[in-house]
Amino acid sequence: MKAVNVNHMNYLEGMEVTDSDIMEKVLALVKKYDYRQYKSNDVKRALMKDQLTIEDYGAILSPIAMPYLEEMASKATTETKKHFGNSVFLFTPLYISNFCENHCIYCGFNCKNKIKRGILSFAEIEEELKEVARTGLKEILILTGESRHKSGVEYICEAVRLAAKYFSTVGIEIYPLNTDEYAFIKDSGADFVSVYQETYNTDKYEQVHLRGPKKIFPYRFNSQERALAGGVRGVAFGALLGLDDFRKDAFAVGLHACFIQQKYPHAEISFSTPRLRPYINNEKNSPHDVHEKQLLQVMLAYRLFMPFAGITISTRERAGFRDNVIGMVATKISAGVCVGVGGHKEDEKGDEQFEISDSRSVREVHQMILNRGLQPVYTDYIRV
Repeated sequence: MKAVNVNHMNYLEGMEVTDSDIMEKVLALVKKYDYRQYKSNDVKRALMKDQLTIEDYGAILSPIAMPYLEEMASKATTETKKHFGNSVFLFTPLYISNFCENHCIYCGFNCKNKIKRGILSFAEIEEELKEVARTGLKEILILTGESRHKSGVEYICEAVRLAAKYFSTVGIEIYPLNTDEYAFIKDSGADFVSVYQETYNTDKYEQVHLRGPKKIFPYRFNSQERALAGGVRGVAFGALLGLDDFRKDAFAVGLHACFIQQKYPHAEISFSTPRLRPYINNEKNSPHDVHEKQLLQVMLAYRLFMPFAGITISTRERAGFRDNVIGMVATKISAGVCVGVGGHKEDEKGDEQFEISDSRSVREVHQMILNRGLQPVYTDYIRV
């Protein structure tokens, strides 16, 4: 699939067209969303409610809500404990390839970036899996660059089958697939699918995705629906905060997840909150106006709007921030992370996607969770 000089809103040949109105609903509401219109009373009224409306969600994401972060945090902590107890889930990512067909100007894997490319053999994947399993982790996230040519569906399915031998929960974060392909990967052992829209501003989306199949906005947007139609039990949502207006993007992420939850009530929904990070050959790639307080506001808003959703905090953020948000709002934390290809067992075979800020081991993160009076959880799922 090539997407050079094509309309970013039109599907390419081979891309399954999804019969859904969710994208239109989300984009229409985001277009009308003006976070400058809210007053303090709108935020206070929202914080008094047990269940937030879309309008309430818009209010607590607005700048006027910043003085109320402490109240939001208190309410979010109550909601998190109500639905997740003291549990904090641990996982780690495993990058098995960094070849990519897309030119995305914010990503270290982009096809124009001069980095060391690598792909793991099945024997190397299994060695990596064994090494991660020795840490005690029971959940793993398999990631690749977005290249069907280098890391095809059959290759990813075999990696998932290998992972299912050692881990009770397997997630994938790869290029978007058609429904039958998601079903194939699910039958191989995948439980969760993560697809991040990066930005919901369609004009900005076109500007930052210069070539490759990722350029096609609606195909990416509808990935979660196709994954659920393919039988996976959970899907994750997120925007790359700082790529565009983070408040509008966060508003869109929440709406996207909410409408999917309403349409597929059985689905396990989760959020991730990545911010822009520097990458090799681009050390100045930093988020615009998304500082830790703003990031916290987004996470709190997700929790209050969708109390049952999981929220993951990644190693893009510094250790102190990660420590403070678990239990309050985040329910899952990565540990022992390597964002290059391989690197758990031997030296990295390919360069990293971005710089991480928290390099602590699984043991260190485990102890931190205990020190905060919380319970590290490695698995809550048994394969039968």
